[in-house]
Amino acid sequence: MKPTGLIIIAAVLALGGGILARGFLSPVEQISPTTLPDFNLPDVSGNQHNISEWQGKIRVINFWATWCPPCLKEIPEFIALQEQYAAYGVQFIGIAIDDQDSVEEYLASAKINYPILIGGVSGIALAHQLGNGADAVPFTLVVNQQGQIIHQQPGEFTREKIMEVIKPLLK
Repeated sequence: MKPTGLIIIAAVLALGGGILARGFLSPVEQISPTTLPDFNLPDVSGNQHNISEWQGKIRVINFWATWCPPCLKEIPEFIALQEQYAAYGVQFIGIAIDDQDSVEEYLASAKINYPILIGGVSGIALAHQLGNGADAVPFTLVVNQQGQIIHQQPGEFTREKIMEVIKPLLK
């Protein structure tokens, strides 16, 4: 591996530790609905996806990383909720703030039933743009069917809290 690659990995890991610590110390942010901006990211196969592909659905957009224990703890619950509520218009979308190789390796052992996009280091900036003022990871947004961000969750997002947020939106 090139020295530049090692420096980037070390920087991401250091940033991740700080992000994780800030996430646990920051309260849940209640927000006024704002429109989700348009953005494109690749999946693990390199195919570009626009976030508007899932317009009209309740989108649960989760910024996560393979090196983040709370992120990995949430994923099985997200898988179960995706399976249970897909017919009601709920769509989970994972955005990995990780490199493609690490994500591919993780996905080889995890049977995730929702799209995983690769945000890489720029995913941190995107999460910040979308309201992650604490730079926490995991960081999750809930977007209603009209494309408005109605909830921001820095840190772990429990099943109970997810249901509290999405239940009023279910058809």
